[in-house]
Amino acid sequence: MTKSYEAKQRANDEPAEKTPMPEKLPILPLRNTVAFPQTTLPLVVGIQRSVKLVEDAVRADGLIGLVAMKNPEIKEPRPGETYETGTLARIEHIRRGEEEGLQAVVQGLARFRIQHWLSDTPYLMASVEEAPDIQEEDVEMEALVRSLRELAQEVVTLTPHLPKEAADFLSQINDPGYLAFLVATNAGMKTDIAQALLEEDSVKQRIHRLIRHLSHEREVLTLGKKIQTDAKEEMDRAQREYFLRQQLKAIRKELGDEDTATSTSDAEQYRLKIEDAQLSEEARKEAERELKRLGGMSPQSAEYSVIKTYLDWLVDLPWRHASQDDTDIARARAVLDEDHYDLEEVKERLVEYLAVRALLVQREAEGSLPGEKEPGTPDARGAILCFAGPPGVGKTSLGQSIARALGRKFTRMSLGGMRDEAEIRGHRRTYIGAMPGRIIQAIRRAGTRNPVFMLDEVDKIGMGWQGDPSSALLEVLDPAQNHAFRDHYLDVDFDLSDVIFITTANQLETIPAPLRDRMEVIRLDGYTEYEKLNIAQQHLVPRQRVAHGLREEEITFTEDALRKIVRDYTREAGVRNLERQIGSVCRKCVVKITGENWSHVVVTPEIVRETLKREKFESEDSENIEIPGIATGLAVTATGGDILFVEATRMPGKGRLTLTGQLGDVMRESAQIAQSYVRSKADALGVDPDRFLDSDVHVHVPQGAIPKDGPSAGVAMVLSMASLFSGRPVRSDVGMTGEVTLRGRVLPVGGVKMKVLAAHRAGLTTVVLPKRNEKDLEELPDEVRNTLIFVTVDRIDEALETALVPEDLTETCDT
Repeated sequence: MTKSYEAKQRANDEPAEKTPMPEKLPILPLRNTVAFPQTTLPLVVGIQRSVKLVEDAVRADGLIGLVAMKNPEIKEPRPGETYETGTLARIEHIRRGEEEGLQAVVQGLARFRIQHWLSDTPYLMASVEEAPDIQEEDVEMEALVRSLRELAQEVVTLTPHLPKEAADFLSQINDPGYLAFLVATNAGMKTDIAQALLEEDSVKQRIHRLIRHLSHEREVLTLGKKIQTDAKEEMDRAQREYFLRQQLKAIRKELGDEDTATSTSDAEQYRLKIEDAQLSEEARKEAERELKRLGGMSPQSAEYSVIKTYLDWLVDLPWRHASQDDTDIARARAVLDEDHYDLEEVKERLVEYLAVRALLVQREAEGSLPGEKEPGTPDARGAILCFAGPPGVGKTSLGQSIARALGRKFTRMSLGGMRDEAEIRGHRRTYIGAMPGRIIQAIRRAGTRNPVFMLDEVDKIGMGWQGDPSSALLEVLDPAQNHAFRDHYLDVDFDLSDVIFITTANQLETIPAPLRDRMEVIRLDGYTEYEKLNIAQQHLVPRQRVAHGLREEEITFTEDALRKIVRDYTREAGVRNLERQIGSVCRKCVVKITGENWSHVVVTPEIVRETLKREKFESEDSENIEIPGIATGLAVTATGGDILFVEATRMPGKGRLTLTGQLGDVMRESAQIAQSYVRSKADALGVDPDRFLDSDVHVHVPQGAIPKDGPSAGVAMVLSMASLFSGRPVRSDVGMTGEVTLRGRVLPVGGVKMKVLAAHRAGLTTVVLPKRNEKDLEELPDEVRNTLIFVTVDRIDEALETALVPEDLTETCDT
């Protein structure tokens, strides 16, 4: 309530003499104000049109029409730009204000509605009719008036700037219409709400609207008062505690207890840090417990520094601080394309991963998740990605690209050679020099609770007497558990559920099965020659040029030069060694520019040969296989796909089989199966069965220093044996893979894409694959699939027909 409660000083609400409604009225638009009947309203009139209206009205009968403007931004509204229901008012008093404006006091008399507009010059004129109130007198009206009066009195009491006499004045008003308008004038309503109240003909409905508005206003005022009271109490308590601590400090100083004073000073500093750190409830209680111990302990105590270190770790961790995710999927796709060439399937999976995270965060913020998620159950945001592939294909840099696309911090930890479980979970504080595990250390270093966390070389974790680190990772990499990860040193739960964990591995076989089960494996296979050329042109050459201080106009790599480096100096699935060789060429170019005054170096194949010296690799198919007993197999190693030769020879003996080349048990069994199958098919191969009885067979797989195992060499073993005994050489341009059974069936194997890429790099033209691996060919790049001939076989007889040189083309050879 404000000044207008003085407008009507009559306790009995006797009706005043009624002013008749004129047929036409000058209309004064009001900005952000609605005038009500039976109330007094001060006005400031500054627009010249409105000033003239007021002056003309004062010279006449003093009556004007007050209507609210629909758009307060319009300076001089025209017909249709104001509301059609307004208040007839009489000008009680005017006086000149500053400059050319007027200050007027008007008394609201009655409501009217505009029938039609008469003119808009020199000011608005309209034909009007009275809008009488509909007054209902019943028990409901009596209850409404009483409720309105009580609500209004409560609001007056809660509003600091309103005089308390206003509440007493409200109790003296009996006229419902006057009470409603008086309360509405001082209720601080928005223009549209006040206008709707003015347009309401029914007094009962008008009071209903007012009660709803005042109820809301009462709740807001009550809550505001409670907030102010709580803040004042908290401030008073803090001031009282500060005063008492200062007194305690002075007393201890007088007593000469300086150590305790220092301890109290440290405790006070940590108290402030704890308040600012936004700790979880459990962490806050633990910090306060340790702080209490610190406050009563001498700084010379051995435990004093231990508690300080513990508190430092607690308050420095980002308990609540998190990076804001960038949910622009188009930008994420652009970042991945900018940082990495090709890898389309991998990029698409990462974009899906980021899109799901963005959608879940958005729906969670809106409170519109399609269903209730049980506590501790993972969602799609908790997926743990594992990038598996040979070295140098971009696994680590993909993690960095994800962090850049999301706008998150990136942190990394290498797991290679880790043998101590405490590296993950930390040491208990009972040990001297105890520290948190490297997970918590990395989170603190990142400064946010939701970084992109890369765990490199997860396949190279060791195990020792200190424990098994891979078992400790089970909790870290489980979205259903890591929301309450408990480091041994902190001994309080820390939420890791918002961290994006990404692991990398070269081989999946060495990862423990429970740990592998927690991760979604995304394979990154080796690159083709075409892909390496594009990667070199778009990424490696610019990066090495900048690393060696060269300008773009000072060095140019031709495509033939890059192709020579790829073919003759690198033989890898990734591009790490390729970049190293490009760096070597750049260094030689720097010497030419600085030492020999070259202005521009065009790197050609000749300069590559001059710089990198003799070629390190030759194409495997350059040595044609002309003698029986040699087959070209395809294998997968830790560095990607590779080809291997299976060599077999025989000598007089008693049918014994010798195997060399560091073959594992499975590969040895494949050789035995191959010998048995070839003996069983002696007639079909045109071989005298007695040869198997009087001959010893020696099977060797070159590169004997490297252990080899697996069933996929079965086809190559059978072909080498069949070639040896039949005298028909195996085609040197054919590579093969597949497991063979004693019945001669060819079973599917893994790593087909990497094996085929190795065959393509080696210059082979034909690849023999198991029939059931045919679907894996869809993953191959077009330039590889269109270059090679693929022969899919279900039985080994079909492979023999494809790979063995026909008898009519075979020279007689004594085997």
